Amino acid sequence: MKFDVYNMLYSLPAVIIGLTIHEFSHAFMANKLGDTTAKDHGRLTLNPMRHIDIFGLLFLIVAGFGWAKPVQFNPKKMKSPRRDKVLIALAGPVSNLLIGIVFILFIKIFLHIAVYLSEAQYEVILYFLLSIIYINLGLFIFNILPLPPLDGSHIFFSGISISVETQAKYTKYGSYILIIILLIESVFKISILPIGKIVSFIVELFL
Repeated sequence: MKFDVYNMLYSLPAVIIGLTIHEFSHAFMANKLGDTTAKDHGRLTLNPMRHIDIFGLLFLIVAGFGWAKPVQFNPKKMKSPRRDKVLIALAGPVSNLLIGIVFILFIKIFLHIAVYLSEAQYEVILYFLLSIIYINLGLFIFNILPLPPLDGSHIFFSGISISVETQAKYTKYGSYILIIILLIESVFKISILPIGKIVSFIVELFL
């Protein structure tokens, strides 16, 4: 496996920003809905150290996929657990979508002032902005997939009526399927989940 240090230096800050805001948004929404569990655990913060999982980050650097510390919530503290679970689950991916859109607008502004920069400055800033856009849009699309433990699975479970036992089985095997897919993509360099193509289409559509 080729370890691209140059690409890592650009993408790592963008990854940390994306994951931090993603998890903070879960905590923020849960707190707004009356569940203080995340706040009590110190997750209602933009401090990356409270959200980043060291092993998840290492996997991300080495294997191309990783994870952050999941935000815990307590359905018993919610007025409408079924609805609130969906809102909390959506908060993370939607925050990444908004970041991606905002930075697309930044690039549009940046391209107008780029004539005043040197070629090296232009390349560094553009690559960094693109990294934030691609990573956050990728996090948005990836996390809305209905596979455990992704946010999309919580939305999926809230939209259907199934027993707790069936949900537990789906969560168990769904997690295995997701890991296998990610490993195959990483090792064999093939695209099973066309997330990159979708992100590229969105960016090209706006730019």
